[in-house]
Amino acid sequence: MAFRCDLILRDATLIDGTGAPRRRGDVAVRGDRIAAIGDLSGLAADREVMAEGRVVAPGFIDAHSHDDQAVLCGPACMLCKTSQGVTTVVVGNCGISLAPVPMAERPPAPMDGICAPEWWIFDSFAAYAERLQATPSAVNTLALIGHMSLRIGAMGRDTGRPATDKEAERMRKQLAQALSEGAAGFSTGLFYPPSKAAPTEEVIAVAEALREHRGLYVTHMRDEADHVLDSIEETLRIGRAVGAPIIISHHKCAQPENHGRSAESLALIAHHAAGYPVAFDVYPYTASSTSLAARPPRPDVPVTVTYSVPHPEMAGRALDGIAAEWGVDLAEAARRLAPGGGVFHNMAEADVRRILAHPLSMVGSDGGPLAPHPHPRLWGTFPRVLGHYSRELGLFDLETAVHKMTGRTAAIFGIPDRGVLREGAFADLVLFDAATVRDRASFAEPRQVAEGIVETWVNGQSVYTHADGASETPAGRLLRREAPETV
Repeated sequence: MAFRCDLILRDATLIDGTGAPRRRGDVAVRGDRIAAIGDLSGLAADREVMAEGRVVAPGFIDAHSHDDQAVLCGPACMLCKTSQGVTTVVVGNCGISLAPVPMAERPPAPMDGICAPEWWIFDSFAAYAERLQATPSAVNTLALIGHMSLRIGAMGRDTGRPATDKEAERMRKQLAQALSEGAAGFSTGLFYPPSKAAPTEEVIAVAEALREHRGLYVTHMRDEADHVLDSIEETLRIGRAVGAPIIISHHKCAQPENHGRSAESLALIAHHAAGYPVAFDVYPYTASSTSLAARPPRPDVPVTVTYSVPHPEMAGRALDGIAAEWGVDLAEAARRLAPGGGVFHNMAEADVRRILAHPLSMVGSDGGPLAPHPHPRLWGTFPRVLGHYSRELGLFDLETAVHKMTGRTAAIFGIPDRGVLREGAFADLVLFDAATVRDRASFAEPRQVAEGIVETWVNGQSVYTHADGASETPAGRLLRREAPETV
């Protein structure tokens, strides 16, 4: 080859993101694209990295993040993701998005735990996109628009009722405008108080904007516990009504009385997926994390406080220990700590494994970057899948693990030329050691960089090395979904 490249990764184990078997070879990068793959011994580059058999894979895509604010805060703010090999994040999940509704006062839970009050300043998705382009992140960003945000914009704080037709139409128009400005879809969080009173018909009326713009419907369902099957049926009804592909967020069967029910829920999802585009994401942990007000505390579900506005010193403490210290019951302790968040140990390992191994699954962290003591999924999700679930447990092979975090995710979200290793694709890459990669983030010490992630590149630029940490390179871009003509 006559041309010179910017970067060559030599003698790598190539896992291409499609699920295909690994192979040995080199990868050359020129500008922001992969220029060549194979035996590139006759090609030179400005920088050459000897992989020595370590894995080169597409950069991981976080299918479910709450990085709406973090991506606006400069490259260093995304160390929690680039240190895992993540090169793209999907924001605006669970019905919560920073755009297109500004807020003059602290928003209600759980919105207040996702973005700080001073960041609710964007009156359009275009304004959010402009800010992101002016101060780029280290990672690429694909954005959804949240129903909860739209509801507060249309209804104020009076969200404990169904929206009127006029209010629903206002939400639909705002969603349509945001989709025309580059948002990829519509998310709901029907479990949470700001959206709980919205009937299915309201969601359908707002989501009608997805039809023209071929956007996604992504949902934290109304119930992930006793009524999980009913919620799956409601989700399918909404998506089908507006002709939108469906993504179920962080699929789980919560609370001890529902452990084991993933066999039922996955069978139901697979039944629908046989005739309609349905997918789901999952994180590899048996604990969830949300606002303390989301669920009544109970003694058989241990809770660790992630943050508390009135009692910041309690972050990292167990709720039952705080209650005992204060001489009150769990409910009163949670009330005194609010606004606040917690980690809820409410899932079964067998369900997590079954959901993670299912062919329809993809991986999302659902991490909360603002919490002083976050759930370890913020820092550990992707290496945990590679190290614990693939290498140690043998739940699936490494090719499948990578596929669930790259090519499958890119295909589901409609992100072209990413999530795969091939000539012409964008050079979002990760170099990792398959024998040592593992998560170090724990529930006790959640802010820990993973082991075995050697280097991460976004659009051809190095954004993280294990040796030096995060770079100050603003390599990320705002991505747009490219959707098929029909679902």
